[in-house]
Amino acid sequence: MNVKQRFILVESDSRLRAQISFQLNAQGFAVEPYESVEELKQHWPSDGILLVGDQDDNLAELFAHMATDGEGLPLIAYAETPDLTRVVGMVVEGAVDYVSLPLDHGKVLQVLARTSVRIRSIAGVRLREAKARSRLARLTPRERDVLQGVADGLPNRLIGERLAISPRTVEIHRANMLGKLGATHTSEAIRIAVEATLTSQTMM
Repeated sequence: MNVKQRFILVESDSRLRAQISFQLNAQGFAVEPYESVEELKQHWPSDGILLVGDQDDNLAELFAHMATDGEGLPLIAYAETPDLTRVVGMVVEGAVDYVSLPLDHGKVLQVLARTSVRIRSIAGVRLREAKARSRLARLTPRERDVLQGVADGLPNRLIGERLAISPRTVEIHRANMLGKLGATHTSEAIRIAVEATLTSQTMM
């Protein structure tokens, strides 16, 4: 038995919320409607695709919530007449798609096909990020400092001056850092740091 694709609908307009829910239900999809982002946050689902009307600060609030609490779900934004600049901005922010209303069957299937590809891509990125974070967790604070210096393009002498240690000590930390990361050269160590989305603040 096929499991229905589940949409988590966020729409403040009761008429539009009922209309979209009816359209999707009629197409064989499961829909869980919410009136607001606040209501959704109080009953956060474990799975499904967020379908969110681009109204007020809905999208920004959801992106912030998912980034802060780590409760990520794929998000599709919609509007009756989308603005191209807005569409591009929201996709850059993290929306997997942005569609116009009405949501006829053909359009929903196209969106799901695109979303499926993007979700797999995001899953691959997150897997690499998780592996990179796991490797970085093996480093001591000083080894992380040295990695930061390497990422900044500094030679051992300048890293030593920054950390008030000798170049020889930097060399030892650098070798230990590479070994713990399973990296054969510094460019690979930097790639691991980038995949872990490590910033200067988190490395210090």
